[in-house]
Amino acid sequence: MLKTPYLLFLGDAPDQLAAKVAQGIKDWRPQFCLGQLRLEGCRADLGLPEMSVEQARAAGAQTLVVGAANRGGVISPAWLDTLVAAARAGMDIASGLHNRLSHLPALVEAAEKAGTKLFDVRVPQNDFPIADGKRRTGKRCLAVGTDCSIGKMYTALAMEREMLARGMKATFRATGQTGILITGSGIPLDAVVADFMAGAVEWLTPDNDPDHWDVIEGQGSLFHPSFSGVTLALIHGGQPDALVLCHEPTRTHMRGLPHYALPSLEALRDLALATARIVNPEVRVTGISVNTAALSQEEARRYLEEIEARMGLPAVDPFRDGAGRLVDAL
Repeated sequence: MLKTPYLLFLGDAPDQLAAKVAQGIKDWRPQFCLGQLRLEGCRADLGLPEMSVEQARAAGAQTLVVGAANRGGVISPAWLDTLVAAARAGMDIASGLHNRLSHLPALVEAAEKAGTKLFDVRVPQNDFPIADGKRRTGKRCLAVGTDCSIGKMYTALAMEREMLARGMKATFRATGQTGILITGSGIPLDAVVADFMAGAVEWLTPDNDPDHWDVIEGQGSLFHPSFSGVTLALIHGGQPDALVLCHEPTRTHMRGLPHYALPSLEALRDLALATARIVNPEVRVTGISVNTAALSQEEARRYLEEIEARMGLPAVDPFRDGAGRLVDAL
């Protein structure tokens, strides 16, 4: 487990979405967040106190968390001096990016001399089996999206929180670095060897009580040419009983791919059901989660009403308005 509180490092994130790791931690574990550290050119802002390494350490920060997630998921050379300074100051360093902290010689040397630890959250900690597709007891809900970075994790966390508040048996199952940093457990699915991804999801969501729900964090999108593989592994390994469609209405194209338009919710529904029925013929789409952060309250209300009338399913923004209706639909 990581030591708290955190200094959230945003690096030179070009936009707010590029700091989604830090944003997720701040939204779901605000009590852990002491401040933020931004480099020149950073265009993301969490609204936390601005702190240098020295100021954060003096204020009690125990871990610097790399909160930026650039395309490709790599630690930028421009960040290294800051990471080394944090290690020398006595802070542990945690990162969920693909290239490892433990592979950066200058950082390893600084951490060893200071007695601090490096946590590579995106490194799988288990040997996973190949999926066998056998049915498991318990129930599972998976969030699937029209794009990546669209609100699948927020949807799953909001649903788990609502279910637990009602006294239901529910467990959020983290499958990415942000979810793992928020909850302290899970699997970094996109770092698992491809043959074992679906098996890793089976391992993460084992047999359980008949009335227990695993609420599985979604990844990628079936329609995204870069990241569709991890989505399919979640669908086949998770064997979901319920699918929640996730969408952001102001997107003009796929994240990072301006030459690819987003699919319709109808197309997502049909393709997700077709692939999920391979492993669970009884799967159903139970609701629609819409990220309305870029809309006014009135615009969001009208949009959700239109989607609900068109799709015949409850459509809500679970972060803005609560996940009650999505849980009712289960």
